[in-house]
Amino acid sequence: MTIRRKIILIVLPLLLTPIILTGIVSSLSARNGISIIASDFLKFKIETLKNYASGQWNLLENNNLDTDPDFINAAKDSIKSFSSSIIRNDTEIIIAVDTSGSMVMSTRNIDITPVELDNLIIEFKNESEGWQRISLAGEHYVGQKTVFDNFGWFVLAAEKERIYYSAITNIYIRTFIILSVSIITAVILLILFSNILTRQLVNIVNIIQDIITTGDLSKKVTLKYRDETGKMGHYFNLLTDELGKAYQQIKNYAYEMVLAKNKEKQIRNIFQKYVPKNVIEQFEINPETMLIGDNRRLAILFSDIRSFTTISETLTPEILVKSLNRYFEKMVEIIQDHNGIVDKYIGDAIMAFFGAPVKTDDDALKSVQAGLRMMSEIDIFNKGQKELGIPPFRTGIGINYGNVVVGNIGSERKMDYTVIGDTVNLASRLEGLSKYYHEPIIIADTLKHEIDNFYPCRLLDKVVVKGKTRAVEIFTVRESLTVLQKNIWDMHKSAINLYLHRNFKDAGKLFSEMLSADPHDYISRLYLDRSREFTNNPPPENWQGENTFLVK
Repeated sequence: MTIRRKIILIVLPLLLTPIILTGIVSSLSARNGISIIASDFLKFKIETLKNYASGQWNLLENNNLDTDPDFINAAKDSIKSFSSSIIRNDTEIIIAVDTSGSMVMSTRNIDITPVELDNLIIEFKNESEGWQRISLAGEHYVGQKTVFDNFGWFVLAAEKERIYYSAITNIYIRTFIILSVSIITAVILLILFSNILTRQLVNIVNIIQDIITTGDLSKKVTLKYRDETGKMGHYFNLLTDELGKAYQQIKNYAYEMVLAKNKEKQIRNIFQKYVPKNVIEQFEINPETMLIGDNRRLAILFSDIRSFTTISETLTPEILVKSLNRYFEKMVEIIQDHNGIVDKYIGDAIMAFFGAPVKTDDDALKSVQAGLRMMSEIDIFNKGQKELGIPPFRTGIGINYGNVVVGNIGSERKMDYTVIGDTVNLASRLEGLSKYYHEPIIIADTLKHEIDNFYPCRLLDKVVVKGKTRAVEIFTVRESLTVLQKNIWDMHKSAINLYLHRNFKDAGKLFSEMLSADPHDYISRLYLDRSREFTNNPPPENWQGENTFLVK
């Protein structure tokens, strides 16, 4: 609802109520006044007539003629004549009936029906004097009635009701006309006034709508008055000026932000090649954690290309870089598909970890799955190498699982999001041991316990790597086994058990059977040679099956 309508709806009742009430009260007062005057006039006539009749009867009594019928009839005729003399218009009437119910006087001819006459007599008898409303000759009359006791008459001085109330009706009509004109005039003036009052506000609203639609803050309100609405328009113009300046600044800032965002995106894309994407996202959310280290249990993976130096000597730098980039692209994709983070490239080696910055319940399993898929992908990659006439890449993978320190490490000028600790060092040693054991993938015992229910594992050895004094069990793992491999791995468990319990002779027999079943099984050959050696030259008494490596 517009403010104009609100003004009209509020002010109009305030204007109309006193006008209507004044008209009603005035008309009612006039009606009452006219009714009293008209009633008194009829009363005056009937009283005058009654006094005249009394005078005639007194005259008869004083002359002792009150018993003479002729003189009584003469007196009645005189009363009838006097009645006609006080009638002022044709609508008035004075009638009289006697006690027998016969009409004895009427100032003009009127056809009163028997029913009307009976009703008239009944009204006279019920109340001999006072105001009377009666029907005569089919029309309604009002008047005053009285009794002439000496003559035995019931007398009525009456006027037609429509004539009697005609002045009042005229008053009502004039009052209605005056009220109607007053109301129409008030409404018209109120509408004009509200239009004038709200014109400035409507102008402001229209300007606001234009600004919202077009975004043009240069539009101004035309000032029409010097009242509060004019001040409102003036201050609105000042406000739009300031908003225009602010809007221009916002546009400038927005443009600069777009440029900065694009530049940030470019830098981010470049930076992601060096720092993992989810690491960047985590630090964007919690930048205060960037320099804080965290102790966490992670899986660490090292992967290295065997004899890469020899391969590089046979290739041109361009072909070597392309081959290495294709290799890294595929290996990194596998690692990232398993929620791993590529920590760094160490020449032709890859270091990755699983479980940071976002930790899941299957980080250890994911690391082994990534290693197994990398082994499978190498075979596919080498088919492409062969088609290009390039030597195949042979890789070794070492994975460990344990506690590390993870975080941003370095100086303010150069920092790396990386992991450090013995777990990392052992993972690097396991990758190196893959050459010695001729296995593509080696995992530590801590990791083996995490994946026992998912993949078959084979104990390779108990080793003491360089820089450590405690022996660690190491295993190899496969995604699945052939029937031959399964038989050999089952026999290997029994043979290793004999070997670790210093029953080298029987262990050697089992290793020999395994080697006969698969002459390419290097582990069987390795333990057959050890069993033969220890049969002839037993190890020290404190030997627990460990094999010490003095080099990395």
